[in-house]
Amino acid sequence: MNARALPGAPWIIHGRRLAAEGRCISMKSLLLATTAALAFAPAALASTAFAADTTADATQVSSVIVTARPNPEDPPVVADARKRLSETPGAVSVISQESYINRQTLALDDMLRDAPGVYAQRKWGGDIRVSIRGSGIGNANHNRGLLIAQDGVPLNEADGFGDTQIADPLNTRYAEVYRGGNALRFGGALLGGAINMVTPTGKDAGFQNRIRLDGGSYGLARQHVALARQSGDWDVFVAATNQTSQGWRSQSQQNIQFGSLNIGRSFGEDREVRFIVNGSNINQEIPGSLTLAQFNANPRQSSAGNLANDNGRNQRGVRGSLRTTWRLDDSLVFEGAVYAVWKDLDHPIFQVIDQQSRNYGAFGRFDWDGEIGGKRADAFFGAWYRSGDLDSNFYVNNRGGRGAPTSRTLQNAEAIDVFGEGRVFVTDQVAIVAGATWGQAKRDYQSFAIPGVASTFNLKADKTYDWVSPRIGLLWQGEGGDQVFANLTRSVEPPNFGSMSPTNIGFAPVRSQKAWTGEVGARGHRGPFTYDVTLYRAELKGEMLQYTVNPSIPASTFNADKTLHQGIEAALDWAVAPQWRIRQTWTYSDFRFKDDVQYGDNRLPIVPKTFYRSEVRYDDPRGWFLAPSVEWSASDQWIDYRNTKKAPGYAILNLNAGWKVNDTVSLFLDARNLTDKAYVSNTGAATTWTAASAVLWPGDGRSVFGGVTVSF
Repeated sequence: MNARALPGAPWIIHGRRLAAEGRCISMKSLLLATTAALAFAPAALASTAFAADTTADATQVSSVIVTARPNPEDPPVVADARKRLSETPGAVSVISQESYINRQTLALDDMLRDAPGVYAQRKWGGDIRVSIRGSGIGNANHNRGLLIAQDGVPLNEADGFGDTQIADPLNTRYAEVYRGGNALRFGGALLGGAINMVTPTGKDAGFQNRIRLDGGSYGLARQHVALARQSGDWDVFVAATNQTSQGWRSQSQQNIQFGSLNIGRSFGEDREVRFIVNGSNINQEIPGSLTLAQFNANPRQSSAGNLANDNGRNQRGVRGSLRTTWRLDDSLVFEGAVYAVWKDLDHPIFQVIDQQSRNYGAFGRFDWDGEIGGKRADAFFGAWYRSGDLDSNFYVNNRGGRGAPTSRTLQNAEAIDVFGEGRVFVTDQVAIVAGATWGQAKRDYQSFAIPGVASTFNLKADKTYDWVSPRIGLLWQGEGGDQVFANLTRSVEPPNFGSMSPTNIGFAPVRSQKAWTGEVGARGHRGPFTYDVTLYRAELKGEMLQYTVNPSIPASTFNADKTLHQGIEAALDWAVAPQWRIRQTWTYSDFRFKDDVQYGDNRLPIVPKTFYRSEVRYDDPRGWFLAPSVEWSASDQWIDYRNTKKAPGYAILNLNAGWKVNDTVSLFLDARNLTDKAYVSNTGAATTWTAASAVLWPGDGRSVFGGVTVSF
């Protein structure tokens, strides 16, 4: 469902009063803990019971920022990305294709499953709720508060609203995850940070030819073919994916195609020009959310309204970029790109939404390595410009077809960020980090009166937002690659058009969401353990929250006064024995109002307080593996802001297995929800729960998938 800039939608100004001190730890306490952790980290690590591994893998910085211990199958391109991200004094991860290629991976929730701190849960089809540290949880649908990009090209519109359906994990070489303020490299200042998916090249794909066939339960069938070539200074990667499925629930049919082309020309070391095009054609039915009674009666049913209106989301899009990496001298590298995105949306829901958008932009960034006052130092600085226009037309929904027009609007957005960050190593092991971004976002909106439609009106409105977001941090790095870090960052998120809900008197008075986030963490490799742990606390003002109004108005946005997001993001890999490994990720999320005049210290709905995943894997020397796993939402999820009703927690069991027949052929089997448990994968939000609140999204039942991959 797309709820962008609904003409005439009501808006609510949330009551507020001065907040007293919260019940949780204060920012001051977190900063004191940060200072203490940095002061005692070297001694604590030195006294660790496990001696540091003296192999080359253990001493590489790249080994400390992944959720899996490096192994011989990790390609150099991924190791290089890990080394680069390890310079960040904050929570970052790299997810390689090797970590998910041997299971059924259809969308971002499958790809990001083992990334600590990332809440990625499917609602329907490819619509995934992706949130980092509570980013965008107030958004009823799709993505907000988190930059999702491919090769640096945003999947978000220029106003910040975005989709996740258009990302194909099979056409992703690896994904970079920058949690919170650690996404300054992309110039943004969003609470959640950024996820950047990198397209394979003809040099690093790891094969020349690949054919993959997979499928399984509920009519899923997927075919994927890819070619990678390198000839002299030129390389090319081209791939296509076709996917069809009936879906576990009724009204869940999908028909999807993805395509990717990446052509590069090298001009020497660290000098290349690259042209990348990604396209998608997505047709999906929407089953709709359920009430608690409907879920208990039959979680496979679709919403009656969705079925009657043949709700769906059908879109076509093309994203293209011309980019370069160019070493200017021994200490300075430039990376930049120009890009353009076109998208056409046909979206029958409570009305038929017909939208076409065009987004384009450019970014440039300099990376410098050198010395300041005889001390080792490095820095990056650059700028990013984004612009987009969207033509939006609404029609009466006649069982999925267009009836009479109900609204016509033009929505133009523009944004610019100027950013930079530098590190100075005051000792061989300790670096001071400081940075900032200046940003500006513009919104330009025009609506047109439609003869005979009383709810339409002529309106021209515009708004400009400006901000400065500073960042400071410390990074300690041991000789074995272990790191301890701390930072403090300010984030700002201006409203998108859907949140501004224009009426005949102008935009709703929704303010920008602002926050200060402090974090402290450690990551590294000690003996058989690879660990990554981060504690954070974000104090927000004006958090943009949404709730379902009624079936005719999907969502309305208000600014809360003060809210608190704090938690723990942890990952631990344990190499129990040469062929045995235990992988665990745990996310603790404490999101709540803070002395609110209406909701007191109530918890925010949607994200469970405790979420845990664990996998035990055995790799046999003869080429096969077996990996049972558990996904455990260990606490119930609140459904409403008044905290009157919860969706039940759950635990589901899965089993993944595979066999590398030879250097060319490999097989996999992926069985999920083995006990066929009925569970709520995701919820929406209501102001106060009632029996009629349809905000529950059921997770899939028992399913079995399998596939074969031929690489040569």
